[in-house]
Amino acid sequence: WNSHAVPDSVKGVLKSLANKLDDLSTCNDLIGKHGAALQRSLSELEDLRGTTDSTDKVKAVNERATLFRITSNAMINACRDFLDVAESHSRRWQKALQHEREQRNHLEETIEQLAKQHNSLERAWRENPTSYTACLVFLDIGVELSQEGDASDENDEAEFFDAVEDSPAFITVTATGTNNIQLRRTRRSRIPDKPNYSLNLWSIMKNCIGKDLSKIPMPVNFNEPLSMLQRLSEDLEYSELLDRAAQCDSSLEQMCLVAAFSVSSYSTTVHRTAKPFNPLLGETYELDRLEEYGYRSISEQVSHHPPAAAHHVTSQRGWTLWQHITIDSKFRGKYISVMPLGNIHLQFHSSGNHYVWSKVTSTVHNIIVGKLWIDQSGDIDIVNNTTKDTCRLKFSPYSYFSREVPRKVTGVVEDREGTAHYILSGTWDDKMESAKVVDSSQGCGGSEGKQKTVYQTLQPKLLWKKYPLPDNAENMHFFSSLALTLNEPEEGVAPTDSRLRPDQRLMEAGLWDEANSQKQRLEECQRLERKRRETQANQALEEDIEGYQPLWFEKRTEDSTGESTYVYKGGYWEAKERQDWSQCPQIF
Repeated sequence: WNSHAVPDSVKGVLKSLANKLDDLSTCNDLIGKHGAALQRSLSELEDLRGTTDSTDKVKAVNERATLFRITSNAMINACRDFLDVAESHSRRWQKALQHEREQRNHLEETIEQLAKQHNSLERAWRENPTSYTACLVFLDIGVELSQEGDASDENDEAEFFDAVEDSPAFITVTATGTNNIQLRRTRRSRIPDKPNYSLNLWSIMKNCIGKDLSKIPMPVNFNEPLSMLQRLSEDLEYSELLDRAAQCDSSLEQMCLVAAFSVSSYSTTVHRTAKPFNPLLGETYELDRLEEYGYRSISEQVSHHPPAAAHHVTSQRGWTLWQHITIDSKFRGKYISVMPLGNIHLQFHSSGNHYVWSKVTSTVHNIIVGKLWIDQSGDIDIVNNTTKDTCRLKFSPYSYFSREVPRKVTGVVEDREGTAHYILSGTWDDKMESAKVVDSSQGCGGSEGKQKTVYQTLQPKLLWKKYPLPDNAENMHFFSSLALTLNEPEEGVAPTDSRLRPDQRLMEAGLWDEANSQKQRLEECQRLERKRRETQANQALEEDIEGYQPLWFEKRTEDSTGESTYVYKGGYWEAKERQDWSQCPQIF
């Protein structure tokens, strides 16, 4: 190969494999060194059997055996990583090759059709030029005009070719006629590849055991280039489940779809072991998808210690969702636990059904040694406060010794009398199904002397299935298609929007050293601002003046639950329409 002909993605893979080979070579040298030392110690121990020096020698042998075991484990992990990288890229290359073949065939067919159409229109124009003056051939955007009928007829409809992925020459268009063409925005489908920076994790984490991670300054190496506000918005990846639920006549069927939606929000986390950026106080994030999916979302960081965010979503397709979430996280030495505190509320416009639930605990394992992996565990209790229907979802924690399917989720949908109507089952990283209960009976085998209920059901029906990850996702922080668009620059957003954070933007671009400098600057500014607010708060207490107040949310008491929570008070979208951001603080 000519080096200039090798694609950047292939160069990146080759570099990654070369780094893994270097790791294996280093581990091999260490194993040889520690193995030789262990052999010498064993020989010396044999010579000193029964002497007074034997205790010290046994201790030395134990230490060298421990070093040998640790190095061997590192070698095994490095081999596993090398194999994983090689296998994943082999599959990706095969898939990419097949995709390129299909795209080439599609392009050839499209070009052939356009050529035929061009010749047909040119021939028709030659025969009768005056009848075809209104005809336009949009070869550069891939629109094919109808050949039948009078081309000057305003009711003629245009026929469209699908947009070719990642090709600027073809875009999706909608048209009501040749003189009224509207373009739909195409959103980005990739971000720069994640750099391969090494960092001594233990040197930082050893001082964090038992502490709240939100209070510990961390380099961006532990982050992904999204804020917590954007991660909240990512819960809407499968908003079509709520669109379907809004059309349900049965509240029990609606509950099944709401339960599937609550599970779907975890599907994007299975490979996402990095932490999102902690939002600054007053930071906001808007997600406007009215055109594509009928909803728009606004969130705001309403508290810094403890970190808390408020989120509000309104959909033109019959539902409103809001939540006030406080994040509590602890480092336990071998793992990190993240506990979201607070409730999620969902109300359907036509029926008034009001659902409430909370999130489960997320745990990141193998913080010090081994490959990082994430698990979700605990129960989600969903309550329809209008009808009193309930659903309890159980997220089973992973166990090496269990025969259960990993990441398993099960649940039962019951009416207000406690009668089961649907059994839910699946995994939080793949799919959820529902099966209608036709009969139940008491069986044996329950724990603590309780009888186990046995349900007879119809065949299960699919409620939700996870979308496949985009190509090259493993080099783009394992972002989903929606996540790739969340930090895409947009005009007209508030100056406090997460997209405008300089440290996060620099990290996404691969400039991590510059990102760390900006992150330290922002955190120092935030500390100074907090001291200023504390001084003002002390004065406010003396003068009976309220302290910090969020801009777009206010604290209220929920009628249905009695909880004190932040809810949207309105005004954001109106301010955006006017482009009046004079109330926004300068936080970046």
